[in-house]
Amino acid sequence: MDACRLSLVCRLFRSAADSDAVWGRFFPHDLLQILSGTDFASSMDSLSKKELFFRLSHRPVLVGDDRNRSFAIDKRNGKKCYMLGARRLSISWGDTPAYWRWIPDWQQSRFLEVAELRIVWWLDIKGWIETNMLSPKTRYAAYFVYNLNVEYKGFEERPVKLRVYLEGQDGNGDETSVFLKPPPNMQQQFRERGDGWMEVEMGEFFNDGGEEDDHRCMTVVGRRDMEQKWTIIFFDLLCMSLFIRGKTKARSILCHPIMNI
Repeated sequence: MDACRLSLVCRLFRSAADSDAVWGRFFPHDLLQILSGTDFASSMDSLSKKELFFRLSHRPVLVGDDRNRSFAIDKRNGKKCYMLGARRLSISWGDTPAYWRWIPDWQQSRFLEVAELRIVWWLDIKGWIETNMLSPKTRYAAYFVYNLNVEYKGFEERPVKLRVYLEGQDGNGDETSVFLKPPPNMQQQFRERGDGWMEVEMGEFFNDGGEEDDHRCMTVVGRRDMEQKWTIIFFDLLCMSLFIRGKTKARSILCHPIMNI
């Protein structure tokens, strides 16, 4: 933030950097609506706009009736960021205990449950978010947030396919292939988040509209080998969420041919 840098130099700018009028410009106009009904809403009035900005940019707030979605503000530009918990995703065979197990109160997750892949012959995970919930005129990227247990299998042998696209528009987005755990001789394609999870970029899209825009951003993580004469068995994958945030060149992640959710 330029105001913060200048405040270190000049007392006048320091006063401006602490001004509610200055910091209020970084908030989305529907912030109160987004946070209404959350556990955090009751403590908002005790914070200055500067304190509120840094709180929302460093500590996401669980929103929605089911608390399976979190909201944050990008500290670089004030854009809206959302993370969708695993229960918000459509996971093929997700309710079949032989294939997936739902773990409550996982200590490294902000959500009530994470999904653990036990064994499956193909992956099919879909997520979506309405674009009118996001900041308009903004390029976004979607990321698949996951982890691997010690005895994982299949992810070094075959990549998964990732895709991001806007529902109802021409084309179904570019498909990319990524190794969630690259073989030893391949460049790492995921990023360590610093919270015990990894993320891989699935793709990006430009959100042109505003509140009247009723498109949905669709994301897909998949790996099907039904056309092959052999099949890879995947297991021991922990799926926490789909993360959507404003795109910047500095945060882009190098990916082999693949897709993001």
